[in-house]
Amino acid sequence: MSPPGDVIGAVTTGYQAWFTCEGDGSDALCIGGWWHYSPDRLACCGPDNCGIISWPDMRPYSKTYPTAHGKQGDGAQASLFSNMDECTILTHFRMMADAGIDTAALQRFNPTGGEGPIRNATTPRVARAAEATGRKWYCMYDISGWANMQSELKTDWLSIMSAFACGPNYARQNGRAVVSIWGFGFNDDGHKWDPAACIEIIKWFKSQGCYVIGGVPTWWREGKGDSRDNYAEVYRTLDCISPWMVGRAGKLRDLDNMYEAANLPDAKELASLGIDYQPCVMPGDLRAGDRYHGDFYWRHWYNSVRLKETGVGLGIYISMFDEYNEGNQIAPTAETKANQPPDFPHNALDEDGVACTSDYYLRISRDAREMFQGRAEVTKVRPTEPWPGRGRFNPPPFVGLRARVNGKLVCAEPDFTLIANRPRAGPWETFEIEQQEDGVIALKAHNGKYVQATGDGPLVAKSDAVGWWETFEVVE
Repeated sequence: MSPPGDVIGAVTTGYQAWFTCEGDGSDALCIGGWWHYSPDRLACCGPDNCGIISWPDMRPYSKTYPTAHGKQGDGAQASLFSNMDECTILTHFRMMADAGIDTAALQRFNPTGGEGPIRNATTPRVARAAEATGRKWYCMYDISGWANMQSELKTDWLSIMSAFACGPNYARQNGRAVVSIWGFGFNDDGHKWDPAACIEIIKWFKSQGCYVIGGVPTWWREGKGDSRDNYAEVYRTLDCISPWMVGRAGKLRDLDNMYEAANLPDAKELASLGIDYQPCVMPGDLRAGDRYHGDFYWRHWYNSVRLKETGVGLGIYISMFDEYNEGNQIAPTAETKANQPPDFPHNALDEDGVACTSDYYLRISRDAREMFQGRAEVTKVRPTEPWPGRGRFNPPPFVGLRARVNGKLVCAEPDFTLIANRPRAGPWETFEIEQQEDGVIALKAHNGKYVQATGDGPLVAKSDAVGWWETFEVVE
């Protein structure tokens, strides 16, 4: 088990820093246009040429670039930020600092390909922003589709990245510079390398004095599913294992199932081998409606923090900070449809009816870090309020309850027993939600009585006060 450092005992977030805009100077790097904002980067980002599925909250940025989208519902020009601007990267690192995020893993793709120029331009800006805000950072190579990675990784490290690794805020673990390599062992055409070549690369970086993290498939330990079946030695040559989780869970029960089937046995085996563990935590796919106003993210943190009990050297990796292209970002995001262009057809943070501040997932990260580092209770119940002052659940005051099994609305008429038998909502099909202090809720029916659960019997709206039998936990 490694001692605390910039990875173990720390919170890291993946940082893309790959966005450019027309007019930001990126044309001098032979990039130009709307890199990663638009499928056709040379045409303005707009309703027919937009590559992001979540809209950033642009209020924190001092420098922005107008798009071809219509004006937002709040009257603001639909503009976007560029990572070519040093002030933007500094803003991001200040957000990380405020959220208690210790370390940023700067994604680095094949530098001989199209991503090379923007990677080389943003890296020194990241180094300066980390130093200015007291954060750490490290290089995270994504080797997807990188045919000559065995030789070109070494060249890139020696000619460019090793100099940054000597910087005062470059991450170190066990006294060694941290480097992460994402992509070994995935069972697809973009990750076809001989295991011996991968082992050679890992050992080479170790010989350069590096602590090597591997971004590996979810099912690396068993060599099945998304993992190749002949990579067992590759995985176990690494200093730290960080299995990928994006796309593997969309509901709270999925996270619990993954904890039992993958995370917990992973941690136990790695503890026995003396290899560190950096599990991913995800805010959830906003487009798919997987966030559950922060409950998904908190549950993922809760399950990951519990892995400390195995004795494994544990760090946390947030997937991701600024992944607006896939909708799993924690960076500030439009709170409502009014805060994004009318011709942008994707969800805002209030997609399930619960109002959330744009920085909500940064605030959850800060509270979750307190839990991870032992300064707050390890609890399944999210303490962070979606909107400060409005309670942890922040529910709409009145709701209807529709049964999934028959599509009918729950009604408390005529004898106050709740039954799902009404096709449309009326007074008896509407319930008032009252938030309780311990994070649970009570339901008040049209007769002014609270819904009560009595033993194994039906739910009945008959109580005058809220007690144990009148409170309910919202699970999804």
